[in-house]
Order: sequence, then structure tokens, then C-alpha cells
Amino acid sequence: MGASVEKKKTCGTICLKYLLFTFNFLFWLAGGVVMAVGVWTLVEKSDYISLLSSKTYAASAYILVLAGAIVMVTGVLGCCATFKERKRLLRVYFVLLLCIFLLEILAGVLAYIYYQQLNEELKLNLKETMNQKYQQKSHEHITRAVDKLQQEFKCCGSNSSSDWAASVWIRSEASKQREVPDSCCKSFTEFCGRRSHPSNIYKVEGGCITKLENFILDHLKIIGAVGVGIACVQIIGMVFTCCLYRSLKAEPY
Repeated sequence: MGASVEKKKTCGTICLKYLLFTFNFLFWLAGGVVMAVGVWTLVEKSDYISLLSSKTYAASAYILVLAGAIVMVTGVLGCCATFKERKRLLRVYFVLLLCIFLLEILAGVLAYIYYQQLNEELKLNLKETMNQKYQQKSHEHITRAVDKLQQEFKCCGSNSSSDWAASVWIRSEASKQREVPDSCCKSFTEFCGRRSHPSNIYKVEGGCITKLENFILDHLKIIGAVGVGIACVQIIGMVFTCCLYRSLKAEPY
């Protein structure tokens, strides 16, 4: 009878070990995905981040990169702890899972807060940024971001092309009689911004504010979905870890 119970415990432990190893491999891959989303946000979309006065959007991306890196290290640690059956390593692994879970909750909360305030921030700041900093010294990154924004999203001005009339650059001699930046043009050529007729430039209802807002909101949804997905996987991992720890603790040595 005692031998039968010990055998059952051993079989249960072996099953848990392989389940946890499989989880760790998937968890490691998921960490790579989380890290990739964060890096993609910071590298590919860094120009747009420079147009935002709030750092919340960038902070969410940095948290994802950090969480992804910790996830990948934790996945390797989890595999070692599982196969070596070290209870101390399993405790460390569980604590790391909990820390990552809290980081992802923080990223999700920041994304949700920013989701609520995004429209108001863009209304207050985008027009002023474009009018005051475009083509100004020490603000070259803003110029690049605005040009990229208008060309990629086929828009002109924060709310409409007429917003450019208040631009510091447009009103100066440096604009060389342009009415809008050349990046507003449907066919981009030098000095094409001298003519602001609808046949020549983009005329979009809501201007670049609407386009940028929709883009960021869609990206925040991606960040949120990735965070929730990984968090759900982590809960399963924490349950498996607790079960294996209890099983190892119960077994005689």
C-alpha cells in the first residue's frame, strides 16, 4: 500500500515536470513576442512618440520590453528548476512570475489611462507642436515626425490644412512662399506646398489628429491584448509551479 502511494506521487511529479517544462518553453517564446512588440513600438514608431507630450505611451512600451526580457530569463530558470527539482529555484521562479505579472498589470493600467486621455492630449498639444516646432532648429526630430505623419496617413495639418497658416515656419521667409509643408502634397516634390488646392494636397476630415489617434488606439489595443494573454499564461504557470513544489515537498528523500 505504501509503495503504491509513493509510485502515484512519483508519476504525478513526473507529469507536472513535463507540463511545467512545456509551459516554460511556450512562456519563453511568449517573452520574445512581448519584447518584440515593445521594441517595435519604440523603434518603428519612435517618430510619432516624439509628437506626444505625455510619456505614458512610451512608458508602456518600455515596461513591455523589460517584462519580455525577464520572461525569457525566467523561462530558462523555470526549465532548470523543473528538471533539477530544486525547491529553492522553484520559489525564485514563482516570485519572478509574480513580478512579471505585476509589471504587465502596470503596463495595462498605463495603457488604459492613456487610452482615456489621448484625444484631449492630441487636441491640446499636436497643433501647437506642429505650428511652433516644425522646421525649427533643435527640433529636427519633430520635423521628421510631422513629415512622416502627413505622408503615411495622407493628411495635412492637425485639424485641417488651414492650421498651417499659423505656423512660425510658414509665416517666415524660410518657407519660400509655401502655404503648407511639401509633405502635405499628394505627389511629393520640392516646393509643391506653394499650392494648397485640394487637387494638390491631402484634405482629410478631422486632419492628422484623427489619423494619429486611431493609430495609437489600435496599437494600445495590441499592447493590451499581448499583456492580458501573457498574464493568463502566467497564472497557469504559477498553478503548475505550486503543484510541483507541493509534490516535491511531500515526497520522501
